[in-house]
Amino acid sequence: MVKKVGIFYHPLVEATQVKAKQLNDFLSARGIAGWLCSAWEAEAARANLEDTDLVLSVGGDGTILRSAQAVVPGMTPIIGINLGKLGFMTELNADEALDKLPSLLAGEGWIDERAMLQAELSAKEQETQTFHALNDVVVARGAVARLISVAASIDGQPLADYRADGVIMATATGSTGYSLAAGGPILYPQSKDFLLVPIMPHLSLTHPLVLPAKTVVQLQARAPQPARLSIDGHINLPIPDGAMITVKQSQHKTRFWRIHPEESFYRSLEAKLKGKD
Repeated sequence: MVKKVGIFYHPLVEATQVKAKQLNDFLSARGIAGWLCSAWEAEAARANLEDTDLVLSVGGDGTILRSAQAVVPGMTPIIGINLGKLGFMTELNADEALDKLPSLLAGEGWIDERAMLQAELSAKEQETQTFHALNDVVVARGAVARLISVAASIDGQPLADYRADGVIMATATGSTGYSLAAGGPILYPQSKDFLLVPIMPHLSLTHPLVLPAKTVVQLQARAPQPARLSIDGHINLPIPDGAMITVKQSQHKTRFWRIHPEESFYRSLEAKLKGKD
């Protein structure tokens, strides 16, 4: 039984804050404790997550990505309520949220578990940093519009020296995002495989690769100007020449609570790709 619910919202979109307050009032009227927090304030949210049974993410896919980052390393399930544009990861639209929530709060529905990636950034004279991504890990050029070189190896064996705008490592969840725009395939949502997709490669390996879940990929960026590491599009760091990024499947998972049938992903795929509801 759900006793406590956390609600994340997009702090720059007033409609999400209004909807979050409406949802909190709805829960309070039913005797369910709730708390609200900007999805941009993960550290503040973690203090409340320990005994939280469910998280509502009010916004679009970007808000869900930040919500997932906040929940890690916990396993609190997330329900996405879409006030954004595409909403590939969201489960409910804003209009149906109050109608569907009682069923979800009563325990109906199913858990959709998604694989995540772990990325370790190692550079000389810097402490190793570890990140977890629900969507993607991207090594790409910075502000200067010049190709970078990325030496890629798989399980310790050299694969290719990419000369490109960058390289994307994407989960099945992220296969409908930046990876898709760069020419990568769409994986079924619960797949534990992940993708390696070059961005605008020049005179180097051009094809995206689908990699098994146990694969370990190392990417070494070389560029006269700083390259950048992006985690889920909102953690962005400059990386020095020669830095090594090691990517593998994370031990953590993101759990979505669904009420629509599993096959609804495929039924709505074309409409979402065309930007329709």
